[in-house]
Amino acid sequence: MKYAKNILETIGNTPLVKLNKVVADVPALVLGKVETFNPGHSIKDRIGLKMLEVAEAEGKIKPGGTIIECTSGNTGMGFALAAVVKGYRCIFTTNDKQSKEKLDLLRALGAEVIVCPTAVAADDPRSYYSVAERLSKEIPNSFWFNQYDNLANRLAHYESTGPEIWEQTDGKITHLVVGAGTGGTVTGTGMFLKEKNPDIQVWAIDTYGSTLKAYHETGKINEDEIYPYITEGIGEDIIPKNYDFSIIDHFEKVTDKDGAVMARRLAREEGLMLGYSAGSAVAGLLQLSHRLGPDDVVVVIFHDHGSRYVGKIYNDDWMRERGFLDTELKVKDLVAGKRDKSFYTLSPDDTVRQAFELMKSHDISQIPVMEEGQNIGSVIETDLLKFLLDNPLNNAEKPVSTIMGKPFPEVPADLPFRQLNKYLSKSIQAVLTKDRTGQWHIITQYDLLQAV
Repeated sequence: MKYAKNILETIGNTPLVKLNKVVADVPALVLGKVETFNPGHSIKDRIGLKMLEVAEAEGKIKPGGTIIECTSGNTGMGFALAAVVKGYRCIFTTNDKQSKEKLDLLRALGAEVIVCPTAVAADDPRSYYSVAERLSKEIPNSFWFNQYDNLANRLAHYESTGPEIWEQTDGKITHLVVGAGTGGTVTGTGMFLKEKNPDIQVWAIDTYGSTLKAYHETGKINEDEIYPYITEGIGEDIIPKNYDFSIIDHFEKVTDKDGAVMARRLAREEGLMLGYSAGSAVAGLLQLSHRLGPDDVVVVIFHDHGSRYVGKIYNDDWMRERGFLDTELKVKDLVAGKRDKSFYTLSPDDTVRQAFELMKSHDISQIPVMEEGQNIGSVIETDLLKFLLDNPLNNAEKPVSTIMGKPFPEVPADLPFRQLNKYLSKSIQAVLTKDRTGQWHIITQYDLLQAV
């Protein structure tokens, strides 16, 4: 029989998945290292177990002791899983910008969670760093693992994440794209890959409000660039000891909005339900896509699962409150909301009878007339009925061109739907638009009423 002796043996060996739609304009093969397949649904399962094993070997924590860590949630999950199996108590400090889902999951595994303010300096006694350090001094047989300065963090990735990527790409990887936070993933993975091939480019994705990019470029912390930000899992206001900046070729900053919007795109266009940092990583890659060529193989690390963020980036109200989603519907939103996206057309040589049968069988009131993919005219219900009532039935075999009206107006998909009043009237009852793939869609007055 083949089975894991405990849940910790399922950590690692996560798959690479090719990205398609969201990177359609990127001239390279882009692969996502999907770390959500770890049992705790994040890459931090790797470092939680590794740091604990190293601490045990060095005698820094003894059986039945207390694991103390400052965490944005995912490292805590890795520790909590290890603690359940190995029999430790857990106390985690975190900051108040982390999602409620993360904190609830930690508590579900038996951990104690202490929430600290975000907008304080790292050395402030209220910060989640300082609280964790203080608790480790007060509680007997406890150890503060401090993932920021604990080099077992990057060792975990040097020993597992890097070798997995090298093997999975047959050594063909040319670029590694990683959201940068504690520095363990980008440094440890990058170290291993560059030992295999020094030409591999390591791109770290940072966020506005963080000092990492400035420090990489100047060797100094720029206090003017440090301010609160919303993005979770990347960026720092300190420089963790896990960093070896010589491993990193470039830092790219991504806005809070672009990271959140891209995470939602990954879910809707790739079927990948991922966290905030994954959205930032792909958004950063798109910003740098001009540096890539058709022979490049890019691996983007997807750190955690979108279930951690259902109350934030996957919540429309939360996104709108922060200006991350347009508050006004656009034509493309009307198209997306239509239950039936069928697009029926006539050619100018089709008969009036065919037009009548098409309207009757599909319960529609207007049909575009197309020729060689071009919008050349329209047939509407009232004109069709008037013709049939005013003429003998044999005239129903006449071509549609005899009753064809002007073509429906064509509008851009990004047009705010309220601006459609400029196009629609008693005589113009529909407009046409194209989606990103070039597919035609019709928006009728009925569709507008449904949206309102």
